[in-house]
Amino acid sequence: MTAYDDRNIFARILRGEIPCFKVYETDRTFAFLDIMPRSPGHTLVIPKAPARGILDVSEEDFAEVARSAKRVAAAAMQAFGADGIIIQQFSEPASGQVVFHLHMHVMPVRAGVALLPAQTHKAEAAALQEHATRLTTVLGS
Repeated sequence: MTAYDDRNIFARILRGEIPCFKVYETDRTFAFLDIMPRSPGHTLVIPKAPARGILDVSEEDFAEVARSAKRVAAAAMQAFGADGIIIQQFSEPASGQVVFHLHMHVMPVRAGVALLPAQTHKAEAAALQEHATRLTTVLGS
């Protein structure tokens, strides 16, 4: 397996080198909006520990990512009036992973509304800020 590269974009976000729309944080996890969302409120939940994917993350850090993803999912249901939630995690290129820092996608969905294709539309900053505010209001962050 390929080694973790600490120059990946999510590692840089964690170090504060790249701005993001943060929505939730614990001592072990960090959650922020995807700038190319497939649905309003599409959030990425990552461990603070360096982990390329599910194969090299510690069980404790993965469990904390899952707990944070569940909390964000519940908030997204309320904040966006969603009918359901999609949670996805890809590990390694053959699965579709693009950024090699473990992350879970949390996407609120509405019945009859298709997700946008992945990595096709960069959202406007004002829309992302409004979505972050909706989520953080529900999360109490």
